[in-house]
Amino acid sequence: MATNKLKAKQIELAKPGEKPYKLTDGDGMFLLVDTKGGRYWRLSYRFAEKQKTLALGPYPDVSLEKAREARDVARKAIREGIDPSEQRKVGKITKEYREAISFEAVAREWHRELSPAWTASTAKRNIRVLERSAFPWIGERPIAELTAPELLACIRRVKDCGHMDTAHRLRELAGQVFRFGIQTGRCERNIAGDLRGAIPPKGKKNFPAITQPKEFGKLLRAIWSYSGLFHTCCAFKLSALFGLRPGEIRQLEWSEIDFEERLISIPMGKMKARRTHLVPLSDQAIEILKELQPLTGENRYCFPGMRDHARPMSENTIGQALRRMGYNTSSEHTAHGFRSSFSTISHGSGLWRPEVVEVQLAHKHGDAVRLAYDRGDFLAERRKLMAWWADECDKMRLGAEIISIQSAA
Repeated sequence: MATNKLKAKQIELAKPGEKPYKLTDGDGMFLLVDTKGGRYWRLSYRFAEKQKTLALGPYPDVSLEKAREARDVARKAIREGIDPSEQRKVGKITKEYREAISFEAVAREWHRELSPAWTASTAKRNIRVLERSAFPWIGERPIAELTAPELLACIRRVKDCGHMDTAHRLRELAGQVFRFGIQTGRCERNIAGDLRGAIPPKGKKNFPAITQPKEFGKLLRAIWSYSGLFHTCCAFKLSALFGLRPGEIRQLEWSEIDFEERLISIPMGKMKARRTHLVPLSDQAIEILKELQPLTGENRYCFPGMRDHARPMSENTIGQALRRMGYNTSSEHTAHGFRSSFSTISHGSGLWRPEVVEVQLAHKHGDAVRLAYDRGDFLAERRKLMAWWADECDKMRLGAEIISIQSAA
């Protein structure tokens, strides 16, 4: 049977007609031209006494030369007793199966299943680490076929860039993905467990903080005289008065503030401990928020971003303000350090039960049964604690007599 009848020029000049028509190349291959001008390669063949048609792809995505190569491969399969249509179906199923059991597919499924229980920032950070440091290199590999050296290469790549904490996080996240893969039947071993000790341990990270009352008083005086944007100044002051994490301050929403009950209620989705957290409002905090409300009260966030009011202020804002005031955020004090200042001075005063201070810091304490009741634990005492702390901040800021920290603290 004559083959290779078509010329490239014929294909280029093929125009749509009133009905679809074929341009034959030979050996069962033809170009189907539809009424809209679409051109598609097809192969007509018989297998097991049945007439069949195999799609070889559209023109010009599949050139004449490539179509002929596909025809020859299909004809070879037929001679060997293999139906190319069935072979393609199996290949497609195999490809889809391999994609479903790939490291990236399992990791994204794990993320979808577990992330609702995390804070939004944790969910975003976890998937970003995998997307940047793992998926480009091992994402397409079937999770059951991955080896410890392959995963280690990804981890070392991050470590060699100077990101030791991220390297350890990548190993921990990979371990969770492999455990999920075992649970869902897509792998049998957690190879991340074989990599314990493969890179140097990460050092304990302590946020620099001023914890001596006199020095903290100097910091407060600098904050109260800071001449930045008004809502930045308010966020700065409340960072000192609340003892919250920086992210909880900058993402504070007006809907979370109840002036009548004198409470802030931060939903569990924003909290590291994944429990709703109540923050009693002192007179000083209410005064600051009331002053701020006419400026940002129509926005969602108390402290909106400068360029986009639909987003909270930048996570670097308080740190930058500290540096502008002359504080070294690597060695003296950080935005997170206000928590340490509050914790150290409150514990050291000897006036408050340790568990009261820890609940105010949204730290876990006690057994599982007790933790279930943290949302309202010690609220009356914590109201007194936060009023005392605001008054103590005023005393430290104004240089008045300050309660001493006990040596046992």
